[in-house]
Amino acid sequence: MGEAAADRRGRRGSLGLNRTVRDATFDVFRRRGLTTLFSNPGSTEVPFLTDLPGDLRFVLGLHEGSVVALATGFAIGRGEPALAVLHTTAGLGNAVGAIATARMNRAPLVIVVGQQDRRHLVFEPFLTGRLERLAGDYPVWVDLPVRAQDVPGAIERACHEAVTHRGPAIVIVPMDDWSAPADEDREDAASARLMQAASIDSAAVEELASFLGSAQAPALVVGAGADDPTTWAALVQLAERLVAPVFQESFGARAGFPQDHRLFSGVLPADRPRLREKLAPYDAVLVVGAAVFRQSPYTSGRFTEEGVRVAVVSNDADEVHRSPVELAVLAPPAAACAALAERLPQREAQAPEPYRPPPAPALPGPGERMLAGHVLAALAERLPRNAIVVEEAPVDRPELHERLLAREPLGFLSAAMGGLGFAIGGSTGVRMALPERPVVAVVGDGSSLYGIQALWSAAHYGVGLLFVILSNGGYAIMDRLAERAGGDAPWPQFDDVDIAGLARCFGCDARRIETHEELLAALDEAVPGLASRSEPLLLDVAIAPTATFAP
Repeated sequence: MGEAAADRRGRRGSLGLNRTVRDATFDVFRRRGLTTLFSNPGSTEVPFLTDLPGDLRFVLGLHEGSVVALATGFAIGRGEPALAVLHTTAGLGNAVGAIATARMNRAPLVIVVGQQDRRHLVFEPFLTGRLERLAGDYPVWVDLPVRAQDVPGAIERACHEAVTHRGPAIVIVPMDDWSAPADEDREDAASARLMQAASIDSAAVEELASFLGSAQAPALVVGAGADDPTTWAALVQLAERLVAPVFQESFGARAGFPQDHRLFSGVLPADRPRLREKLAPYDAVLVVGAAVFRQSPYTSGRFTEEGVRVAVVSNDADEVHRSPVELAVLAPPAAACAALAERLPQREAQAPEPYRPPPAPALPGPGERMLAGHVLAALAERLPRNAIVVEEAPVDRPELHERLLAREPLGFLSAAMGGLGFAIGGSTGVRMALPERPVVAVVGDGSSLYGIQALWSAAHYGVGLLFVILSNGGYAIMDRLAERAGGDAPWPQFDDVDIAGLARCFGCDARRIETHEELLAALDEAVPGLASRSEPLLLDVAIAPTATFAP
C-alpha cells in the first residue's frame, strides 16, 4: 500500500492534479535519464526525498565525498549525466574535493543542493548555507532559482551545462520550493534537445595535415579526452598512417589509445628533463585530448627541445587555451583524427619497437614481503581484455601503468585532480553503470581511508567488483618525497589499521593476504567470475613499501 501511494504521489504530474515543483522536477529527471539519485540526505532534503516514486532509485552514500565519487563513476560509465543530492553547507562542503575531481575527470553531474526554507532565509536560520561560491570555480555552473517555479527549468539547464562543459552543475533549492505549485503557463527554461557538432572545419584539417605532412619523425600524445571507441578507432588509423609512436599523457585520468597496439610507446614522464629526452627524437608532436603537458614536480626549461614542434587537438577549451603550442585546434578529437587519416598519405617508415611490459619480479624469498609488482603482475596475467582498472595508489601508479595495459576504451580510470578518495566510490559507480564489464580497483591503503565509506554502498546495493588494497602500512609516496627533499618525515606509519576488518564492518567480504601463494589463490578464485559477481570482494594485500618513485 505504501509503495502504491508513493507512486501516486510521485506521478501526480502525469495526472495533472495539483502539480508541484517536485512533481515537475521528477518529470525532468525522467526526461533526462536522471532516475538514479546518489545522496547522503539531511533535513533540508526531506521534503524532496520522502515518498520517492517507484521509478526513481535512491542510492545512499555514507559520506558526501563517496556520494559524488559514486555519481562520478556512474556518469563516466554511462557517458551521460548522473544526479547527486547534497545537504546544504555540510554536504556541499564535504563534497568539494570530490566535485573538483569530477570537473577534472570531465564527468557530467547534476548536483541538487538543499537549502533552508526560502521564507526566512533573510534571517539566516539554522542550517542556512552560503552555497553559491562554496565549491569555488570547480562547478561548471551554479544557480539559485529566483522563484520556486524556476527549479525544474534550472535542473534541465544544469543537464545541458554539465554535458556542454563536461563537469558538475549545481542547483540550490530551498526546502519549501518543492511543495510550491508548478507553473504550467510558461516556456521551459532549457531546450528540449541539445545537439553538439561532431565535425571539424576543413581549414583546420588542412592546417593539421600541413603540420604533420612535413614531419620526418612525427609522434602522437593522447589523453583522457580521447578515451572513447570512436576516437580510439580514428587514432589507430592515424597512427598507422603515420607509422608514429603513441604516448599516453602523464597523470592521465583515462587511456586515449589501445595500449596493446604495436605503436603504443608507454606513458610520458612527469618532469621536464625526462620529457624533453623522451620527445627529442621527434620533430612534430600532435597531442590529442590532453593539455600540453601535465607535469608534477617543477623543473626549469622548456617542455621540448628546440626544433620539436607541438600542436594540440581537443574539444576542451581550457586545455587548448593553456597549451603553449604552435597550433591549437578546438574540435572533436575523433573527427579531427579521422579526417587527418583520410587526408594524409601513407608514410613509409620503420615502425618503432613495440612497448613491452617488464617481466614479473622474482618471487619473494622466505620471510620476505611481497612487492606491489607481484600483485600487479599477477593481475595482469589474469584480468580479461575488457576489464576496467580504477587506480588510486600514487606511489605504485608508474608500475601499474607499465603492467596493467588498457586494451579497450575505459580500460583505465583514475582521479585527474590527484586528490584521494575517488577510487572506491568511483569504481562502484562505474560497475553500477556497466554491469557487464569486470571492474577492479587498485588502491593504496592510505588512499582507501579517504573514501572507505563507499564500501558500504557497494555491499548494500550488491555491486560486484574487486578491490585490491596495496597495504604498505603508511603513506609511502610521502615518505619517498620526504627522502627526495632530504628531510625526515614527521608522520608515523599506520600499519595497525586493519583495512580488511574495516571492510567487513561495512558489510563487504574481505580477506587479508600475506603471502604470494595466498594472493594467487585468491585471484584465481575471484577474477574468472568477476563479470558476473553480485557482491564486492576486498583483498587487503600486505606489501613492502615501494622503495623508489619516479612519476
